[in-house]
Amino acid sequence: MTQLTRDHLDSAGPLLLVPDAVLLPEGPVAGHAVVVADGSFRAVGPAGELARTHPHLDAVTLPGHLLMPGFVDAHHHLTQSFGSALAFGEPSEIFRRVWVPLEGALDEESAYAAAKLAALEALRGGFTTVTDAGTRADVDVDIVASAARDAGIRCVLGLVCNDVTGEAATAAEDAATTAAVLENAEKHLARYDGDPLIHASLAVSIPEAATSTTLHRTARLAAEAGAVVQIHVNEHLAGVERSLVRHGLRPLEHLHRIGALGPQLLAAHATLLTPRELTLLADTGTAVSYNPVASAWKGNAVAPATAMAERGIRFGLGTDGTRGDGFRLAEAAEFAQRIAYGLASGDSSCGAGWTWLEHATAGGADAVGLGARTGTVAEGLAADFLLVDLTTPELALSRDVPWELVRRGNRDQITAVFVAGDLRLWRGLPTGWDGPAFVRHAAQLARTAVEKAPITRVHPTSTAARQQSTAATAARQGSTPATAAQQGSTAR
Repeated sequence: MTQLTRDHLDSAGPLLLVPDAVLLPEGPVAGHAVVVADGSFRAVGPAGELARTHPHLDAVTLPGHLLMPGFVDAHHHLTQSFGSALAFGEPSEIFRRVWVPLEGALDEESAYAAAKLAALEALRGGFTTVTDAGTRADVDVDIVASAARDAGIRCVLGLVCNDVTGEAATAAEDAATTAAVLENAEKHLARYDGDPLIHASLAVSIPEAATSTTLHRTARLAAEAGAVVQIHVNEHLAGVERSLVRHGLRPLEHLHRIGALGPQLLAAHATLLTPRELTLLADTGTAVSYNPVASAWKGNAVAPATAMAERGIRFGLGTDGTRGDGFRLAEAAEFAQRIAYGLASGDSSCGAGWTWLEHATAGGADAVGLGARTGTVAEGLAADFLLVDLTTPELALSRDVPWELVRRGNRDQITAVFVAGDLRLWRGLPTGWDGPAFVRHAAQLARTAVEKAPITRVHPTSTAARQQSTAATAARQGSTPATAAQQGSTAR
């Protein structure tokens, strides 16, 4: 029997991995093993049985480790990573003031670097799949595909299909724009056929960014291709009100009226839902990306995810590019439900832990159209998985591993990340390429892009805000800022 080392895991041949436990849909199971070959789980079962049926393989024991499915990020914006430090303290609809200007300032080199930087952060956080909602950068979307592929992460790659620009145009020009958008959508869906890591998707930024024709047709194209179309839906009060003024219907209701709801639709956020809209989601099989950190940072509400789970509504968990840590995302999913709904109703369970872990993995894979390919440790599915160290102080005393992973797991407990059977990350560093050197290069490109972009922030930085607060306190007390700061320190 061989002990855990990177050399034995970083192998092109079949692997017989024997951890302390394997996280299966029914929970963690001790004494199980997996065989990984050709990018997939060739077998999953009792370790002794797999050793007998695969006598040609030397078992690699993984003492103190849990083998679990990789996390699926159901909503991301890979080319927005250069602006991640600009999002704090900002009100809703930040995309108009920060993301659109920033992505507009990216060229091919910086768009590639931004996407690869986001992919690296995701891998470090245990994500093996990211779902990109489409870039607004004026580059070929294949730049983003290349970045994800080079980083070694699975990517559901959206192509933006907006055809409403807000500019005055003739009916013929509008028709030509719509035709071009739909033609590009068809080409994009066919472009990545057979690609082991890139899965084509369509995207519309918000319902009012596309005509009813395009919303309907993209839904049908995605359904026919077995793909998903991603749309930000019912995220902010402003968007709901715009839809009511324009269509007399809320965004989700409008999509239903034109025939865009269905299993092919991935509705991002869906935080502002009426009881009727929950019924529409349940009846049509529409999927949702529940993005709890985005709700806390810049939202108007928290999606009723516990109610969705009870109603059988399909949903995954998404970061929205906030931070790439799968464990913290699962914790935020539970915590947001407890604060928004559980405390008021006396629900001390709020999904009992397993709900958020499941929707961060298998449920997320299903929501983004990859349920038959990844998200679960099961024979025939892609070998997208994590090796999690259970000997850390946070997890060593666990009596309920799923709850502990949700409440106390974090990315520094991830020893290894595998995507499509290949070791992509070892103890926080990518394999096969120099992660720290790349991060330094990306940081330089980010500074240039941010300086060039016409970004408008509502709030000052935290340092500037503190200075303003100190000055205001000093003015009220008739003292100097330095004296006020000292007084505050003494009071503390």
